[in-house]
Amino acid sequence: MAEAEDEEGEEGPPGLPPGTPFYMTPAGHEALRAELRRLWDEERPKVVEVVSWAAGLGDRSENADYQYGKRRLRQIDSRVRFLRKRLERVQVVDPAAQARRDQVFFGATVTYARASDDAEVTITIVGVDEADSAAGRISWVAPVARALLGARIGDTRRLRTPAGAEEIEVVAITYPAG
Repeated sequence: MAEAEDEEGEEGPPGLPPGTPFYMTPAGHEALRAELRRLWDEERPKVVEVVSWAAGLGDRSENADYQYGKRRLRQIDSRVRFLRKRLERVQVVDPAAQARRDQVFFGATVTYARASDDAEVTITIVGVDEADSAAGRISWVAPVARALLGARIGDTRRLRTPAGAEEIEVVAITYPAG
């Protein structure tokens, strides 16, 4: 997750002002909730048990089980805090409920052609926490997604890349069945 932190340690989408909503698909929202449940209900109790057992053995300064357990407990607690804060602020957007399917919005699967080589690329625009470039799922704050938002089939958009500006043309737009 490539995200920026503000002064108070609150994470947010990079390049956007604090307080910007965290859009997420229903599947992404459920994945975060499942991770929170797993950490809090399954993994954390097991680690607490190991730490308690290791603490009862005596000298904690040379006890690897205790040291590792405490470190892991801090990691779990940090992730749990992050997930709870994120889930408080998330705005779930169901792409299947999108009424205007002729235009690119959050949750759209878009095929676009690069003008430089006519190569076609298919991506799905998802929430920051759901992005997986290897699977073609890009964050709605990514430059490609920002360039495509609001476009229709046949529209040409200018995409700024490190190699310079590039023209891309929207070839297809699809949304999950509703």
